[in-house]
Amino acid sequence: MSRQHLFVDVSSHGFGHLAQVAPVLNALAARLPTLRLTVRSGLPTERLRARLLADFTHIAAASDFGYRMHDALCVDLPATAAAYRTLHADWPARVAAEAAFLSARDADLVLSDVAYLPLAAAAQAGIPSVAMSSLNWADLLAHFFPGEAWLAPIHRQMLAAYNSAECFLRLTPGMPMADLLRRQVVGPVAAQGRDCRAAVRAQLACPPNERLVLIAFGGFSKRLPMETWPSIPGVRWLVHETWQLAQANATAFETLGYAFPDLLRAVDAVLTKPGYGTFAEAACNGAPVLYVRRHDWPEQDCLIDWLSVHGRCHVISDTALVAGDLATALDALWQQPAPLAPAPVGATEAAAVLLRWLTTESRNV
Repeated sequence: MSRQHLFVDVSSHGFGHLAQVAPVLNALAARLPTLRLTVRSGLPTERLRARLLADFTHIAAASDFGYRMHDALCVDLPATAAAYRTLHADWPARVAAEAAFLSARDADLVLSDVAYLPLAAAAQAGIPSVAMSSLNWADLLAHFFPGEAWLAPIHRQMLAAYNSAECFLRLTPGMPMADLLRRQVVGPVAAQGRDCRAAVRAQLACPPNERLVLIAFGGFSKRLPMETWPSIPGVRWLVHETWQLAQANATAFETLGYAFPDLLRAVDAVLTKPGYGTFAEAACNGAPVLYVRRHDWPEQDCLIDWLSVHGRCHVISDTALVAGDLATALDALWQQPAPLAPAPVGATEAAAVLLRWLTTESRNV
């Protein structure tokens, strides 16, 4: 009997798309251990392997760019508009080339989070496909470029691609996506970390009253001027190793050797931007969130509304972030009562949907 083959396309626009896909693939592999996985993504292989439990073949390429960014908070609108116009300049040829590529892979199902080119190509190649995410690039394009003369034909091609999928698994929390005809809502998707709080604190030789705050902006550059920040007594920052920050109240979190969901179980707060991966994992792992709003990012309101109910969170301004004026906000965050952490049931729900196209029994139902 041949092994079922799932071709997975994971956007490398930040780390959040991998954080969505990995728990679903792990749940799916547990149900279908003979599954053959091919993952195409511009993310490094080692980052994929840190999240994915099953073996897979990595195609190191990106079929989408999402949105061009100035940094973690700001979209580069002119560069994004130019990139989409170039991508769609000969859309039928791109779809045909992608369809030939997918046909050569001999996949039984294509899963995309959340590129639309492989969905359009899968439809042309006669391969079933499923999309999955908390957002889609078509809704964002319509948000950022309303009234542009070039928008309508590109937007129609994007929506047609998304609607060609067998279904679109809209994760909770997520944007409404009213234009997607086959959307199916599933619960939160998040990896649950190991309880390593005592081990991390012992590794760092933390005094009993010291609190750990993880700074993580989801795979985008956001170097903060921490050298000029006022010291906050009793707070130690866990920062990116690339920051090369040499001060007593900061430690590079990569040197600790823990996965990101594990660190969320160990820290007293995470400083971040609104993004699905960090928000969902923080809530499901009980980590309080101090966040700065992104500049006109349409997904963020549904994420913030959901986290305000299912986790502890507090907003700060751009000015406070740059100045390091965070003591009062952290105190307010830590005074909030902790709600019951939500269960990340979306992974098993999404895996059950994918099984319809990956098992003989399910296809015959």
